Order: sequence, then C-alpha cells, then structure tokens
Amino acid sequence: MLDVFSILSPLDLTLAFAVALLAGTVKGLVGFALPMILISFLSLILPPDVALAGLILPTLVTNGIQALRQGVAAAVQSVRRFRVFLLVGAACLLASAQLVTRIPRDAFLTVLGVTVVGFALLQLSGLRFHLPRRSARIEAGVGAFAGLIGGMSGVWGPPTVAYLTALDTPKAEQMRVQGVIYGLGSVLLAGAHLGSGVLRAETAPLSALLVVPAVAGMWLGGFWQDRIDQGTFRKATLAVLLVAGLNLLRRAVLG
Repeated sequence: MLDVFSILSPLDLTLAFAVALLAGTVKGLVGFALPMILISFLSLILPPDVALAGLILPTLVTNGIQALRQGVAAAVQSVRRFRVFLLVGAACLLASAQLVTRIPRDAFLTVLGVTVVGFALLQLSGLRFHLPRRSARIEAGVGAFAGLIGGMSGVWGPPTVAYLTALDTPKAEQMRVQGVIYGLGSVLLAGAHLGSGVLRAETAPLSALLVVPAVAGMWLGGFWQDRIDQGTFRKATLAVLLVAGLNLLRRAVLG
C-alpha cells in the first residue's frame, strides 16, 4: 500500500500547498480552473492517480462554497434557470463516459481546445460573440457538448464558461451557476473515484490537507473579484479560458 507522505518531501508538500493556494485564488477570481491547475502541477511531482486524488476534495469543497455563496435559495434558482443545460449535460456526460475506451480522447480534447482558444481570442480581440437572449435549443446544444467532452476527459468547464460569457451573465450569477454545475459534477467525480480506488485511505489525507490552501486562495480571489467591474471580470475570465484551451491542446498533443 502507498503512503503518499512517504513519497512527498517537505519541499514537494510545500509546492503542493502553493499550487492549491494559486488554484483557489484563480477559482475565487473567475470561478473555474482549480482542477486544471492542480492536475497540471501536482502531476509533475506525484504519480497520476495520486495527483488526481489530491484535487478531488478541494474541488468538491470549493465548488460547494461557490454554489452557496449567495445562499441556498439563489443556488436553487440557478438550477431552475439552467435546468436544460444541467439535464442535457448530465445525460450526455453519463453516456459519453461509457465510450471512453471506444472513441479517441485526444480527438475530443483537440476539438474542445481549438473551439475554446478560438472563442477566447476572438473575444479578447474585440470581436464579441454575443447571445442576445437565452435559447433552449442553444443551451441544450452547449450542454450536450460540455457533457460529451466531460464524460470523455473530465473537463467541462471551458464550454460552460464560454456560454455564460456569451450571454453576458452578471459576474455574481456566473460564479454561482459555475459553482452549481461544477459542484454536481464534483460529487459524481468523488463518488466515482471512491469506487475506483483512486481516493482511498492512503491518498485521502493529502486531498484533505489541500482543502485548506484551496479555500484560503478562494477567499483571496473572491476578495479581488468583489472589487472588479463586469468588464474586467470578463477579460480575466477570457484570459483564463485561453490558458485552459491551450492546456487542452497540450494534453491532446503530448498526452
């Protein structure tokens, strides 16, 4: 059995805490990217399954905090408003998860990466893609795409953020909706990896410890987020989205 702390030097543990603090800060500022940052850096110092286990509890806790920041009633309202996205996305996620061994994951990551990078670059250049109103058909389509990609790769944040940004969703609601969507996904993720054995007695302590700097970082990012206007929030979101898209392309090319 693996004792995760037997392979983590004090320096590695310090670096893991610093990464969790950074990831939490970014999430507190723009609402997403915590798992992406954690897995990208933790996998440099830990085995892949341990790195994955490390992000599970911080992701679950921070998403819960984000979803409930304005209270339970506001979270329930967001669920009702985006129920088409949630229902279609969940169904497609469950369906595509069964196809992981049959469809090349790299192809999905490439499609998603190119789409996200293109969207972010166009928006940052001033050519805005704007949806004047919500459409159940478009929402179902984006939800299906996010779910299909999420089931294949575990990444459903970028298309979600792109859709909310195109709707010019107010920053408080955008943060809350992201928390609700990612929170439901992180519950499924935690349950799945309790069953898979990734999150187990040997790896859970590291994941639990990383909750502390992640939550501290989220508080710090939220402090800044409350003090920036909608335009600055939008640009910061697009910048992180661009990095996320480039990271997806990196994963598609390098594995």
